[in-house]
Amino acid sequence: MRSTASILHLDLDAFFASVEQRDKPSLRGKPVIVGGVGQRGVVSTASYEARAFGVRSAMPSHEARRKAPHAAFLSGRFDAYRQSSRIVMRLLHELSPLVEPLSIDEAFVDLEAGGHDCSDLGALRALGQRLRADLFERTEGLTASVGLGSSKFIAKVASEMAKPNGLVVVPPGSEVEVISPLPARAVPGVGPATMEKLERLGIRTVADLQRVQVQELSREVGRSWGHGLHELAFARDDRPVSPHREAKSISVEDTFETDLTDRVELEAMAARDAAIVAARLRASGQFARTITLKVRLADFTTWTRSRTLNGATDSTDRITDVARELLQALDVREGIRLLGVGVSNFTLAAQEELFVLAGDDVVVTEEQTTTEAPPHRRRGRGEWSPGSEVEHPEYGRGWVWGSGLGRVTVRFETRLTGVGPVRTFRTDDESLTRPASPLPMTWDVEQDD
Repeated sequence: MRSTASILHLDLDAFFASVEQRDKPSLRGKPVIVGGVGQRGVVSTASYEARAFGVRSAMPSHEARRKAPHAAFLSGRFDAYRQSSRIVMRLLHELSPLVEPLSIDEAFVDLEAGGHDCSDLGALRALGQRLRADLFERTEGLTASVGLGSSKFIAKVASEMAKPNGLVVVPPGSEVEVISPLPARAVPGVGPATMEKLERLGIRTVADLQRVQVQELSREVGRSWGHGLHELAFARDDRPVSPHREAKSISVEDTFETDLTDRVELEAMAARDAAIVAARLRASGQFARTITLKVRLADFTTWTRSRTLNGATDSTDRITDVARELLQALDVREGIRLLGVGVSNFTLAAQEELFVLAGDDVVVTEEQTTTEAPPHRRRGRGEWSPGSEVEHPEYGRGWVWGSGLGRVTVRFETRLTGVGPVRTFRTDDESLTRPASPLPMTWDVEQDD
């Protein structure tokens, strides 16, 4: 923990939904839900207007529709999200050379490494306010919550306190007082499984954690994690801001509109995913020792089976063979709603397998789902997904309001036009095309590395 509040954490507010509201003027101030729009969909992001109805990330879309039946349900436009993310990350790099992206919409910044005077809390607040103003201007309307503190833990706590669209600076020396009333799950690394163990000890808040002896914690959660929890409960966090975060795994998942029971089709999907994963693995210049198959059943129960090889590989054939072998051990008669293949346990050198063990380490776990990938397009699905961009030679750019029965309804508007008109076309109307890229933004200028 530092003596100054020199670590900044920025989190874009309801990012995907906010981009949609910015680019679709008719949706501003209205509930917007981005994610899977089919019966098997899951909410990725909900606008704050939708959250007022109880809609949350990772909620099944059918439940979100019950809670907010009049919300706009959109499938998502990842090119547009990446465009805005690039602008934000470049802005953060203007503050410091040490920027650690956590995801497309979240990052830590080491202000001390950027040469800022971090001893003056007033100057830090002014810096945070300028950052938020510049972000709003450059992204043409997005907002962010910003926290500053003496460690990554405290900076993230501060940004959570600032939500939405706010700024919080935690003065050095007040950290323990600030975090004590928080729920224990606010501590980094405390997920549902750890929280269940802590509740057996009567621990619900960070203050409860502070009162428990480290030995008692270690007996419940393990020696290493028990010591780490005890340190974090007193805001002791020395983790540096690391610009280069190494991926711990590479994976691909497909969610199906209807349950699959055909083993041949499932094996073909596993082979396809294995080929994509292997290509990404080779592009990273790494080799993997562990291959994982993930299967989600109709009741959302998830089985994860992993095999650790006695060598390391980047071979498409080897990854495919293992994925298929893991799939063969599963009963698919009840139907599969999600299938995924992944690799992990990386090394920079290939380690040839002297022999292949049919019984290589296989780990099987069962868990409840928390997130779900966007639905994989299968035959019979409509061509035009809600929210996707279209272009017309007469009406210009717009977005898909909805489609069905051979028709597609489009609202022609962009963030530059104001609310636009609605028109309906046949789904096979050749005058409707998909733009090659999102509408250009002034600050989205590609730079040489």
